[in-house]
Amino acid sequence: MPILAGQIVTAGQLDRMQPTPYSAECTAALNGTTSYQPIPGLTITLATETAGARYTASGVFDCSVTTVHAANLMVGKLQVNGTDQSGLAIHAMDTLDRDTVAMSWSGTLGAAGTQTCTLLGVINATGGAGLFHVNSRLEVVIYEIT
Repeated sequence: MPILAGQIVTAGQLDRMQPTPYSAECTAALNGTTSYQPIPGLTITLATETAGARYTASGVFDCSVTTVHAANLMVGKLQVNGTDQSGLAIHAMDTLDRDTVAMSWSGTLGAAGTQTCTLLGVINATGGAGLFHVNSRLEVVIYEIT
């Protein structure tokens, strides 16, 4: 938002120029299934004051394989207002292990108002088993510049 010479600037305009961070922590492990499920506690609901706000999001998925499968994957993704965002966090299930897998996203929100960001997890096919653990996290930063 440009500020013109001699313009009277309001507190609301200055507030919107500051990035606003939000965070969420997983509240319970999610048993991976073959359909995407929200990871407990990893939903952030926030309000924007202007249309076209920008966001950046970081998802950290604490994944453990409990039953090995040579080809299957544990996958995490972000939904913003019910729409899947491109980019996936992927963990191979070919070894009994536990890893932290991360992904970042960015985009533009539509209308001002309530916005919802959710991390979801899945195992991409039948066979193999795994958990998304409580060390999983979601961080979202909102930038309202208009």
